[in-house]
Amino acid sequence: MKRSLQSPSEHRSAALVVPGLAVIAVTYGLARYGFGLYLPQFRAAFGLSPGTAGAIAAASYLAYCLAAHVSQRLAGRARARQALWLAGGTAALGSLLVAASWSVPALAVGALVAGSGAGAASPALVAAVASTVRPEAQPRAQALVNSGTGAGVVVGGLLVLAVPDAWRAAWAGFALVAVLVTAWADRNSRWPTVPESRPEAPLRDLVRPLVAAGLAGAGCAAVWTFGRDLMTVAGGLSAGTTGLLWCVLGGAGLIGGLSGDLVLRVGLRRAWACSAGTAAAATLALAVLPGSPAVVALALAGFGAAFVALSGVLIVWGGHRLPAAAPQAAAVLFIGLTVGQAAGALVLGAVADATSTRTAFVVAAALVLAAAPAAERAVVRSGSRRR
Repeated sequence: MKRSLQSPSEHRSAALVVPGLAVIAVTYGLARYGFGLYLPQFRAAFGLSPGTAGAIAAASYLAYCLAAHVSQRLAGRARARQALWLAGGTAALGSLLVAASWSVPALAVGALVAGSGAGAASPALVAAVASTVRPEAQPRAQALVNSGTGAGVVVGGLLVLAVPDAWRAAWAGFALVAVLVTAWADRNSRWPTVPESRPEAPLRDLVRPLVAAGLAGAGCAAVWTFGRDLMTVAGGLSAGTTGLLWCVLGGAGLIGGLSGDLVLRVGLRRAWACSAGTAAAATLALAVLPGSPAVVALALAGFGAAFVALSGVLIVWGGHRLPAAAPQAAAVLFIGLTVGQAAGALVLGAVADATSTRTAFVVAAALVLAAAPAAERAVVRSGSRRR
């Protein structure tokens, strides 16, 4: 039954943030980034090389882009609710395929479908927040929902720590949870019923953040795709230790949920530069000392907070550039981020095959650092327009 679009209330605002965060946790933290988390197990089961793993991750990222494009169009036509279920459904189906995979091609298809769910989730939830949450509270709500990536990564890390070899059961569990949290978010959302008027050429106003997103995505692909493998192979850390360290990555990602407040306090340019610089430094630290638990913990904590903050700043940046089409702007920028991740996973995997994974991480750090100065001097305030 459709819900009419009403004036948002504080109760509904609070009620949406938690289930929205849970959807992001499953679609991003588990179904999408779970491939990198379980890469050591996949390499043992299927004999994957870094290059092959990078190609699978790249394909998954491109599937994300396709789903984000579809979801963007649905959100613009007042069908964000269908976009939400597209997200939950593909995450669930892909996770089931991974759980049942018997070969490298089967694993690749599962990872591709599972990873696409995250692409559909972001525009749907941006639209839900815009329709449910009071305007002055939307930057914070968007950032908090977006920080669900960290929560999902924590859950994945705990699963690896507790039962490192039970990857099939874990992915089957991801599928079940994806359906449950999608229904929860649907129930707590007010969905727009009037199609949005969209700019004819939104890319014109998004060129600068798109370039920044692409560079940041390319560099950040190293940690998400090869991070745990680097700790295990190059660093010599045990499965239990790396699982615990992955929890640090996810837990710190929750701090990135404060990115909406960060933009309001220090401005867009400083918020972006600080986040990108932190991610670059963390990636370089992993390349230098992948076998030191203390250094790795600090690096992953910094990276987790920085990456989620980057994503949150992109949402605010897109809404600042195109306030009348915030869901569409978020989708375009997340596609840019993910195209960067796809290219990064493919290229960095090839670099790792040709040289070493540590060298690939040095290249990745340079890419993220190159994105740091991209944001303009602007402060996003409630109800403000681009200036």
